[in-house]
Amino acid sequence: MRILLLEDDQDMRDYLARGLKELGHHVVVEGEGKAALARTLAEAFDILVLDRMVPGLDGLTVLKLARNAGCQSPAIILSAMSGIEDRVAGLEGGADDYLIKPFAFAELAARLGALARRPPPGGRAEAQLMLCVGGIELDLIRRTVKRSGRIIDLQPREFSLLEYLLRNPDRLVTRTMLLDRVWNFGFDPKTNIVETHMSRLRTKLNEGGAENLIRTIRGSGYMIVSSAS
Repeated sequence: MRILLLEDDQDMRDYLARGLKELGHHVVVEGEGKAALARTLAEAFDILVLDRMVPGLDGLTVLKLARNAGCQSPAIILSAMSGIEDRVAGLEGGADDYLIKPFAFAELAARLGALARRPPPGGRAEAQLMLCVGGIELDLIRRTVKRSGRIIDLQPREFSLLEYLLRNPDRLVTRTMLLDRVWNFGFDPKTNIVETHMSRLRTKLNEGGAENLIRTIRGSGYMIVSSAS
């Protein structure tokens, strides 16, 4: 899973990040609330792990603002505030779980696994199996892509590239994000691999004169828009 970890204590942050990475997760770490909120609004995460007491915006405020902006990623609050009223405030503030410090890493891992097994919001498992934006339909089970009913044959990497764009409609997706999520690169290979695949993807999607829904944001990255108008 792709996990956002907000924790201001460096030792704890390093410990949790290392443990989660050893379990095979991709972990993005932040030590301050405003930076974590910006990440949450700009990128897609499978789960948010938020320490409640951090500098700037506290973890619960970060979560409330993210929920107000439409973020539906499952979230778990980490906190030494163990009172019933504290736990209730956390859950009512948008958290799916509340873990009291100190805790065993094995318990955090188990709770994250439980959150990952939950169906998507609304209880519709199929909600995550079909992505639709601007007449483009991507079926994650059949691994097929259609645009306005026309079947589009994509290579595996092109499919993954389109999937990531469709999961973030009308939002900036940077080149670094694509290298990380589509190619699993933790570095810049100094090639035009992203640009080449994006060009091929556009050509296939726009065949027959269809409007281009993938915009280049000069100097920043790309954005797939829900409407070309």
